[in-house]
Amino acid sequence: MASVGRMTRVGKYELGRTLGVGTFAKVKFAKSVETGEGVAIKILDKEKILRHKMVGQIKREISTMKLIRHPNVIRMYEVMASKTKIYIVMEFVTGGELFDKIARNGKLKEDEARKYFQQLINAVDYCHSKGVFHRDLKPENLLLDANGTLKITDFGLSALPQQVHEDGKLYTTCGTPNYVAPEVVKHKGYDGAKADLWSCGVILYILMAGFLPFEDSNLMSLYKKIFKADFSCPPWFSTSAKKLIQRILDPDPLTRITIQQVIENDWFKKDYQPPHFETADINLDDVDDIFNESRELSDMVVERHEEKPVAMNAFELISKSQGFNLGTLFDKQMGHVEREIRFTSKLPADEILSKIESAAKPLGFSVKKHNYKIKLEGEKPGRKGHLAIATEVFEVAPSLHMVELRKSKGDTFEFHKFYETITTGLKDIISKTHVETSGSVRT
Repeated sequence: MASVGRMTRVGKYELGRTLGVGTFAKVKFAKSVETGEGVAIKILDKEKILRHKMVGQIKREISTMKLIRHPNVIRMYEVMASKTKIYIVMEFVTGGELFDKIARNGKLKEDEARKYFQQLINAVDYCHSKGVFHRDLKPENLLLDANGTLKITDFGLSALPQQVHEDGKLYTTCGTPNYVAPEVVKHKGYDGAKADLWSCGVILYILMAGFLPFEDSNLMSLYKKIFKADFSCPPWFSTSAKKLIQRILDPDPLTRITIQQVIENDWFKKDYQPPHFETADINLDDVDDIFNESRELSDMVVERHEEKPVAMNAFELISKSQGFNLGTLFDKQMGHVEREIRFTSKLPADEILSKIESAAKPLGFSVKKHNYKIKLEGEKPGRKGHLAIATEVFEVAPSLHMVELRKSKGDTFEFHKFYETITTGLKDIISKTHVETSGSVRT
């Protein structure tokens, strides 16, 4: 795969397209030059980490991922470092986020929700047995592989045993408000296992209901609902599922059900399949080496410069399509809410990007261009901060380009509202065949 502007090789991996961008890191797809296997590589900037005094957190995340060997947790293969970057090589899964599945299809049937919940509880219970608490469990941090198996990711907020206070509690407030346990917000110390289980209960509710149990535009009103466990189950929940959720979403951690009690619950045990996973002795001594200047990989980082859009091969094109159905790659499906949107164009790449820039600026977005990529950022904050959109042009064929707009920060629904607005200014660049077929580009 040719890269936009440059192709970088790190160790035995050739870096490709960007999968996601965060404040301190970006995640790129990469391919092993030895086996052809696809992986995800999290790239962290050492200078930013040192400037924000996050060395401890990064070491914790890497240590956590090395400790966990479970079929329902994203696997970390290896860690490498150059003078300026840290490269965390992880398992790459192609099924997307569980969030997208819910947003796309709405609530799940109870049996399917139970299957995902069983996998989630299996993984969380295993992490706890290693003394690891996730502390930010939510559908966005739950991925699906090609077989539909759930995989927990993003241990950036996880806590290891050494963070636990001498009274056995954690004292750092973190997590996402709608999913966070009441005792975490109260700043009085909390049991990491009980707090994680509360988040699992919120996730189970969402899987079965299609919406959040606790939601309010006012943060204090939201917390009041959480403190009182002010929620109700929809009528389609079975009686046994309702009872289990009510026992998990108990605002008092002392009377809240435990994970072991959940596993023994009759509703949970239906069609239950215990996990099979390997055990291994994990050495964490090398985690400190990633900040050791004497152990650099700079001689293994190779860059080649090319001035053209990404050349996308057939496999990559198909892998971006749900269910390997190319028809769904460009066509609209009603009610489909995703973090990225794509369309095709027969115009030259430079003209496509120029049109996008012209359409975005009047909507209050700043524009940063780099070769065949554009980063758009909203000047006004939205529900979840400033909306940021990464745009990239891929060359499918000499006369055909695919354009991908991917939300990198902010609210998903605001992203789709932005796209619906900007589409008016892009009508002359979107291939008419796809617009006529579906009535609109895919959202």
